[in-house]
Amino acid sequence: MKSRAAGFSCAFLLAALAACQTSKSSSPTAPTVAGPIPGVNITAPALLEPAQGVKFKDNEQPIRLVIQNAATNGQRALSYTFEVAADPDFGSKVFSRSSVPPGADNKTSVQIDRLDIGRAYYWRAWAQDGANTGAIATANFEIFPKPAVNPPVAVSPINNAQVTSTTPEFVVHNAQFVGPVGGLVYEFHVASDQAFSHLVTQGTFNEGNGDTKFRSNPLPSSATLFWRSRATDGETTSAWSATQAFKTPAAPAPSPSPGPSPAPGGGPCVSSSPLQIITCERNKYGHMSSTDTVNFLTASARSLTSNGISGGPFGLLRKGGGSSCNGYSCDIICSGSGNGQRQWDVLGDAEGAQVPSFNGPATVPNIRVDVCDIK
Repeated sequence: MKSRAAGFSCAFLLAALAACQTSKSSSPTAPTVAGPIPGVNITAPALLEPAQGVKFKDNEQPIRLVIQNAATNGQRALSYTFEVAADPDFGSKVFSRSSVPPGADNKTSVQIDRLDIGRAYYWRAWAQDGANTGAIATANFEIFPKPAVNPPVAVSPINNAQVTSTTPEFVVHNAQFVGPVGGLVYEFHVASDQAFSHLVTQGTFNEGNGDTKFRSNPLPSSATLFWRSRATDGETTSAWSATQAFKTPAAPAPSPSPGPSPAPGGGPCVSSSPLQIITCERNKYGHMSSTDTVNFLTASARSLTSNGISGGPFGLLRKGGGSSCNGYSCDIICSGSGNGQRQWDVLGDAEGAQVPSFNGPATVPNIRVDVCDIK
């Protein structure tokens, strides 16, 4: 009985030993190979995307990790592990995937979950064959915060100040921004109302150094106007700056236009304005007698004609009856005859103030037709 039990024990131990030898095969391609296998080297994969230091916009998520496959001198097939963490020591992992089979074209990739924006991340990958583990490759990337542009800050004119010119310069401090914002341009609006429904002028300009400026077209004089500005890179646009009111200066007083001047020697007055010609001729006299009035009328008719005033040639209107000045009307300059005659009243209150004027022309049948004596 004792020898039979001993034999049974030996048989059991031999079976167990055989089982242990089967679970740790020495064949390099067996699934249960004991590792690591001496002499087998696995290289680190090359990290293709994202490359070191790449910065992503949020709208470029989800991100795909792409590697160039590792190389091995062993006989076993490789698989890959990918990890992403929020710290360089990979203590705060946000993504992990292992046993990823090799991809085609000597590249392998995985798509990771959407990550929080506005921070840096670290990723790594390595290959293993079940017995041996290859070297690890590591890189980092960043995801920008969502882009935002603050409104520019108005510098001048502000607080309802009066500008010194009707072509003032508008100045803003450049806008502050966060995230992936491109080159900014600034839009300026100037309006006659706070709702900006009636624009007076506007302009768009590239960002300046620290400040951005806009020189306006001429604006209305003696006006209260309103202006604002905003910045954009074409994708992200700020709110409008705070609306500012300002006042434009009054229009300068017009320079007195030179009146018609008599030609040398007291000759005809020179002007393109018939009233100025009549006024110039009248200024040669004080209070006029009948003879002075005829001389004034004669000089006026000649000056009107010599200056090319429309309607000429001009003359004096003969008057056969009633009040007259030496046989002529005391206040009329005329041209033409018959039904085509025209008449202008050039002297108001002929017997009193004798104020120069040029009212007309009156035409037939509204006038009395007499002979027009061309001068």
